[in-house]
Amino acid sequence: MARTPHRTPRDVLRGVNSESRRSSRALKASEPKSFAPSSRRLVAAGLVGNVLEWYDFSIYGYFAAMVGETFFPSHNPTTSLIAAFGVFSAGFITRPLGALLFGYIGDRHSRERSLTLSIVAMAIPTCVTGLLPGYATIGLAAPVIMVALRLIQGLSAGGEYTTSIVFLIERSGQARRGFMGSFGLFGSIAGGMLGSALGAALTFVMPQEQIYAWGWRLPFIFGLAPAFVGVMIRRELAQLADYEPPSRTPIGRVLVNHWRAIIKVFGFEILEGVGFYTTFIYLTTYFTRVAQVPQRNALTVNTLCMGLVLLIIPASGALSDRIGRKPLLLAAAAAMALFAWPLFRLMHRASFGAVLAAELSLALIIGLYEGTAPATAAEAFPMGIRATGVAVAFNSCMTLFGGTTPMAATYLIALTGSSMAPAGYLIVAAVIAAGFVLSLGETGKAPLAS
Repeated sequence: MARTPHRTPRDVLRGVNSESRRSSRALKASEPKSFAPSSRRLVAAGLVGNVLEWYDFSIYGYFAAMVGETFFPSHNPTTSLIAAFGVFSAGFITRPLGALLFGYIGDRHSRERSLTLSIVAMAIPTCVTGLLPGYATIGLAAPVIMVALRLIQGLSAGGEYTTSIVFLIERSGQARRGFMGSFGLFGSIAGGMLGSALGAALTFVMPQEQIYAWGWRLPFIFGLAPAFVGVMIRRELAQLADYEPPSRTPIGRVLVNHWRAIIKVFGFEILEGVGFYTTFIYLTTYFTRVAQVPQRNALTVNTLCMGLVLLIIPASGALSDRIGRKPLLLAAAAAMALFAWPLFRLMHRASFGAVLAAELSLALIIGLYEGTAPATAAEAFPMGIRATGVAVAFNSCMTLFGGTTPMAATYLIALTGSSMAPAGYLIVAAVIAAGFVLSLGETGKAPLAS
């Protein structure tokens, strides 16, 4: 019978420590590495859905005249255009409902699962829009189906952007929340830029009559590509996520206990909604219809301006991590109130240089504001209801002051007879938003509320 060697207390302690180290190494090896993904992977997962969402919104805005004539024909081109922008706005009606639905999924199950479902619900309407026969082929069914597609698009968009910024901010360090959160918006601008660039490319390679006849459909069909990539990335993250949901359903808590935060976020987001949709969606139509700028130049200018704002947004987010959120938001709002009117005056010169300088200036201002906004919104709510809270506040604002902007601008010009009406609308939005920014607490240096 073998004799067991004598072990001193030190030997026992060494054995325990050695076993603990082996167990720790085994545990780390067994953990999925993607559970704490790299910054690049987080950014890719967070922004890909926003790329698709705003790609769709942008190409709809850029080709609104073609959409209007195809699905809402009228003897008056302005009536068709207002109808097309009206259906664009209709998609925002379902955004608050989508905010509740996907915010609930994000809070009760996981951010990753919500993001995977939203991108699927977004891709289908985009592709079908490009394939849908027009009014001349299927009659009244064409505009009815188009409205239904935009409602579904709005439903999915209601949870996509806000859940993505919550996802990014919660998985970044305290000193980088502004920077990481800005990449959700970065994806939005990249999607808009992609749509703008594709639209500009079509004007170079296709005759105008072919674009009006059927070429405008191609960008909608191409939207399947980023959707496929996004589903693959997010499905993998969803399978590896370990999210502990709160014990109570968050929707009631948000509306009853956090209504003040909802109102504040809603209020300061007004400038983001009006500013973004004016600068990057409506202006291409304004350039061609009001300033008499060729469509090729209008789309080229818009693409260049989106390239600038892609640089401004993460820089603004990073700067807000250093100096705080409120100083940047107030500076941008003040700049918009002061310079919107003279910049719209500059557009009326109609030269390529004047139009480029005017939109570049607006892009700089709105980029400074938008780069800071995502982290500011997310930091206003505690973790258990954050996805729902941000989604409700943001999407309610976008429903009233975002998607309606192109239609409102077109209507205000027709009502007042002044081509400067959109500038006045921007100024009012900036003043209102600045008032709500003043009511916010500074959260840039504070820990996220749990």
